[in-house]
Amino acid sequence: MSAQAQSTASVVFAAGKGSRMTGYEGNKTLLPLVPGESLYAGHHPLLLEVLQNLPPGPTGIVVNHRAEEVRGATRHLPVTYCHQPVTNGTGGALLAARDFLESMEAEAVVITMGDVPLIRKETYRRLVEQLNSHPMALLAFAPGDRAQYGMLEMDGDRVARIVEWKYWKDFPEEKRNRLRLCNAGVYSVQRRLLLPCLDRLEAMPHQVMKQRGDQWVEIQEYFLTDLVELMGRDGISVGMVVVDEDEVIGVDTPESLRRVQAAFARSRGGAVPDF
Repeated sequence: MSAQAQSTASVVFAAGKGSRMTGYEGNKTLLPLVPGESLYAGHHPLLLEVLQNLPPGPTGIVVNHRAEEVRGATRHLPVTYCHQPVTNGTGGALLAARDFLESMEAEAVVITMGDVPLIRKETYRRLVEQLNSHPMALLAFAPGDRAQYGMLEMDGDRVARIVEWKYWKDFPEEKRNRLRLCNAGVYSVQRRLLLPCLDRLEAMPHQVMKQRGDQWVEIQEYFLTDLVELMGRDGISVGMVVVDEDEVIGVDTPESLRRVQAAFARSRGGAVPDF
């Protein structure tokens, strides 16, 4: 059966608070795509747009912060909620969805985020179609500014690995210049290969320093990008779909929310909000 015809299970991360959303205490994925009287007040939450654009099939939403509000906003939809006990990274969010994934019969899995609402249905379809050629695939983009993104090291048409900024910033200039594409953090993967990787992912925690109030504390996190490394160890090829940078804007600051709201308004011929 082709990837285009098979059922697709989707996992959507919606557990985060959004610590850089100044003055906002709610769940970040419930911020409005269409603002009303203010930037943070309006309608059509980011998460609902993401859910509308996913491929047909069962959907699991990973929740933690303000979980009841997420449930309230999506209770009219046929979704499953996966509780993430602690917000311990994107890999931890995927581990929280393990029971959901094990209960599915879908051959393909999409892993995405509830705060990246501009990814089109067609793009998700192309990402799943990549599974006809590669057992795993990711969305990539060529950034205007590489900033601190994870960069892709390529081997022909396959992704060899994702190199985090803290490593590639110290590469020799010639090697840095070869890094042209960034990881958007959205994936498709064959479920039969993903499930065995989850135990291995759980055995790969990272110790990360995070600021809590006035103090820095060491916490344990799991990185979703480690899946690419695990696939590579097994000789499994990872493909990609390259999209425009504007399509994969994630909302993590008031400025990025303004950009997303403006892009959404333009795509529908509406007035661009002025906040």
